[in-house]
Amino acid sequence: MSRFAEPQDPLFRAINTSLAFDRRLWPQDLRLSRAHARMLARIGVLTDDELKQLLAGLDVVERELRAGEFPFRGDDEDIHMAIERRLTELVGAVGAKLHTARSRNDQVATDMALFVREHAQLARELIAKLMRALLERAEEHLDWPLPSYTHLQRAQPVYLSHHLLAHFWRLARDRRRFANVAELAGELPLGSGAAAGVTFANDREFLARELGFPRLAENSLDAVSSRDAVLDYLAASTICAAHLSQLGAEIVLWSSAEFGFCEPADRFASGSSLMPQKKNPDAAELLRAKSPRVARAFAGLVGVLHALPLTYNKDLQEDKEALFDAVDSLELCLRVAREQLLALRFDRERMRAAASDEFMAATDIADMLVRAGVPFREAHRRVGGLVRFAVERGVSLSQLSDEELRERLGELEPAQVRAALALEAQLESKISRGGTALARVREQLEKARAELAG
Repeated sequence: MSRFAEPQDPLFRAINTSLAFDRRLWPQDLRLSRAHARMLARIGVLTDDELKQLLAGLDVVERELRAGEFPFRGDDEDIHMAIERRLTELVGAVGAKLHTARSRNDQVATDMALFVREHAQLARELIAKLMRALLERAEEHLDWPLPSYTHLQRAQPVYLSHHLLAHFWRLARDRRRFANVAELAGELPLGSGAAAGVTFANDREFLARELGFPRLAENSLDAVSSRDAVLDYLAASTICAAHLSQLGAEIVLWSSAEFGFCEPADRFASGSSLMPQKKNPDAAELLRAKSPRVARAFAGLVGVLHALPLTYNKDLQEDKEALFDAVDSLELCLRVAREQLLALRFDRERMRAAASDEFMAATDIADMLVRAGVPFREAHRRVGGLVRFAVERGVSLSQLSDEELRERLGELEPAQVRAALALEAQLESKISRGGTALARVREQLEKARAELAG
């Protein structure tokens, strides 16, 4: 006899079951169950023979799951109950002892923490591979100039190496964020029971060592209800996906006929069902589109957790689909971004032609006036007026006469101004640390190598 006098309604089973998506937690659940069984033997709940039976049964369950031969049943509510049910079928009554001194509440929280720790580490590895690809491409294109942009308007020329390294350093922060995710997820919930703890003197320190957790969750109420590990992963993945979307957006822009700075490899592009001439940068476009999908997972779980009373509530079941979708999306995007970047072909002459826009030297000329004693705001106004004067006449700055230059930039010799207009002069004038001058880019490359080695 159980607490309930009637069977579950099929509609309730439909909304309550999570097996369709949480079955992917079976590796974590088996790992947890083996550690829990060993702990029960340590505290005298299981005999040595019972422990051997349980571990042997779990080995069979793993083989069945790994081979896709596990006999799921229609009434399996989740992967945890399915494994326990099958284990009991295999080893008999001793299988029912495995759940001693644990609840599905601390069991699920631990499985999720294990999953997060594993995939945070995988994210770090995939990010490092993409960072290495960016570093390689930067080294290959060390002195290839192109414009930088603000508001999608040409700003100042930079080297392509410098631009690619901007994405490198963003990813370096992402890699550190995922290290923080793994570290923060290092509190073991297992042993907290359903809410208040358990009545057995379980050895949680042993469980932590077995499962690779550096710390114990200190409060049972917090342990079973916290989904901080999932939130942390989703927050880090949201930021990382946003960075990937920006890389993808640049590839889309740069590969357009209007820019022509690069061309995706055929294997990362598609054609049109109607227009035979089309080569569409679909992979880069999808890097853009996946970002809000990952962000939606984060926002959705924040909504689930908002104002939720302690401790466990069935609402927490909604953490899994959000996390799994974000994990799959981010890991795919990181792999695609790396391979696409390695196959990308850049057009040196097209980029150089765009970078040769003399108006981008305006700030350098204003700085020259400052060195000649002109206050910066006055220098800014005068150089802006010079640019307007040239634009209205449809000429470049170098096409202005010496007299026209002296009239507006009297503190400077026309020869000085013309020298500053040269593309290489503009590039090599940015000598501040982190700037685009080649000496600084080489320093940056050295630091980037050290970052990857660390």
